[in-house]
Amino acid sequence: MDAEFLYYALTITLFLLISAFFSAAETALTAISRARIYQLVMNGNKAAQTVTKLRREKESMIGAILLGNNAVNIAASAIATALSLKLFGDENGLVIVTVVMTFLIVVFSEILPKTYAIQNSERVSLALAPALNVIVSLLKPITLCIQFFIRHLLKIVGVDISKSNTLISATDVIRGTIELHHREGKMIKQDRDMLGSILDLNDIEVREISTHRKQVETLDANLPPKDLIHQAISTLHSRIPLWRDEPDNIIGLLHVKDLVKALGEHPDLTTEAIVALCKTPWFIPETTSLRDQLLAFRSQRQHFAFIVDEYGSWEGIVTLEDIIEEIVGDIDDEHDEADNDIQKAGEHAYIVQGSVTLRDFNRQMDLNLPDDEASTLAGLLIHEAQTIPAVGEYFVIHGFGFTVLEKDSMQITRLRIERLPDTTQPDITGA
Repeated sequence: MDAEFLYYALTITLFLLISAFFSAAETALTAISRARIYQLVMNGNKAAQTVTKLRREKESMIGAILLGNNAVNIAASAIATALSLKLFGDENGLVIVTVVMTFLIVVFSEILPKTYAIQNSERVSLALAPALNVIVSLLKPITLCIQFFIRHLLKIVGVDISKSNTLISATDVIRGTIELHHREGKMIKQDRDMLGSILDLNDIEVREISTHRKQVETLDANLPPKDLIHQAISTLHSRIPLWRDEPDNIIGLLHVKDLVKALGEHPDLTTEAIVALCKTPWFIPETTSLRDQLLAFRSQRQHFAFIVDEYGSWEGIVTLEDIIEEIVGDIDDEHDEADNDIQKAGEHAYIVQGSVTLRDFNRQMDLNLPDDEASTLAGLLIHEAQTIPAVGEYFVIHGFGFTVLEKDSMQITRLRIERLPDTTQPDITGA
């Protein structure tokens, strides 16, 4: 009896170990990072190539694992039942074998290997992939028959699993991964914002980050040469648009470096000579995406473009620096004034310039105000209020209180924005 008992015990142990192998392999191969495996494949790792093959044939892999795992669990339970009946009889044997085998399978064949595998998915995957690949190949005829049966059984009840319903793009997956790492504390906000901005380049149009024409410093080409030179050199900008007869008539883009170089060679420059130094203005549609414009800047080897609307009217400018700042945040040099566009005015209140873009405000304050219908805070207020508010008027928009502090003619220049504790109140109220 001792030899027989030892035989049964060793057989049950072997089956439990095989079950643990299948459990660990299933968890590790489904939890491992695809990006990490891809990197290992590029480095020539043979086991990583096997992991990639198994993941590519996921349905066959899962079928083989489930088939093997259930087979050894049932076999172990059957052998244990036979042993228990011999040792304890019919009355107590079934109860004892049920309790013991449930404990052994759940703890040693399921929880323990899966817990280890999920914490060490890369190591476990690479170690078990070669053996699992052999098992999947051997069981493939059986798994294919089972898959065929299941597919036709589901079709009978109106479910067709051959049609993919997955509409999630790779960009959405990456964006979700970035946000998840940030919320788990594995990525700082600055990195989250930067990576997210790169993914947004294709969805943002140049008009959303442009400098409006009213804020662009330009020069009148009809000015006397001395005045033209003095104003050009006095500006803090390296590139200045020139217009003639009317501000809408942009005739060129003057680079101060070219002007200084020409002055060194010919101190008495005429207006015509200064205009001749200008580069041809580059006009682009306001609907151009940041990604396309960034590529265009690189291919054209230019840093400056004029934005026009659908009627061909000049609306503003966009520069290479604007697009880079959209990714990395504001870039200030020694000549830039301190940025006071957003000032804290309380625990949940801010004094902001109306020209601050919603994207910048959302990113800096970690908020989510909608930017579909307007690109600036002032634009959002006007759009939601459906009127031009007067100074002192108060509105509730998307859970925030907006107060108009200053206006310049019809332009809202300064706002007070306060996050309200109760965001269930109506979206728009005016006072």
